[in-house]
Amino acid sequence: MPEPLQRPLVLGSTSPYRRELLQRLRVPFEVAAPEVDETPLPAETPDALARRLALAKARAVAARFPDALVIGSDQVADLDGQPLGKPGSHERACAQLRAMRGRDVVFQTAVAVVCGASGFERCDLAAVRVRFRALCDAEIERYLIAEQPYDCAGSAKSEGLGIALLEAIDNDDPTALVGLPLIRTCRMLREAGLRLPA
Repeated sequence: MPEPLQRPLVLGSTSPYRRELLQRLRVPFEVAAPEVDETPLPAETPDALARRLALAKARAVAARFPDALVIGSDQVADLDGQPLGKPGSHERACAQLRAMRGRDVVFQTAVAVVCGASGFERCDLAAVRVRFRALCDAEIERYLIAEQPYDCAGSAKSEGLGIALLEAIDNDDPTALVGLPLIRTCRMLREAGLRLPA
């Protein structure tokens, strides 16, 4: 039986967190910036936003690498249906964490795999429910000074000091909260013909 075609793999993301996660699969890959407008559409729900952006990122990079399998991913923090993205500043991170303290927040992490040459296209969503502690302002300030998580959705960098902000995490894919749900990613890559483990 012939071996399946092993297409090149491209991660359509400049996120160092997603790059580190994908390296766990021990498959060579390139990294390419997707250059996608991440502005939410009017009345767009956080899960729909995450799915749309993951697919848009994968498609944008696949247009430049048509023979490759391209992975796109996006994460949006969902607080009672309101999307919380990357804060980008200390002030916005403070506001996000104050809004989330003592509350349940769902981190919607979408992943898409696209191949232009074969027409393969899949998208899936991993929802991670996180319960934040009833944080005081001093805890929030100390955390932000130490971690500076301004490039993380919802300002909570769970793979770092952000774990100290949480009471509980409920999900079915332990890598989803960091930004790339590897269980779902592996499934889609196998469906696209990539051998895993390689």
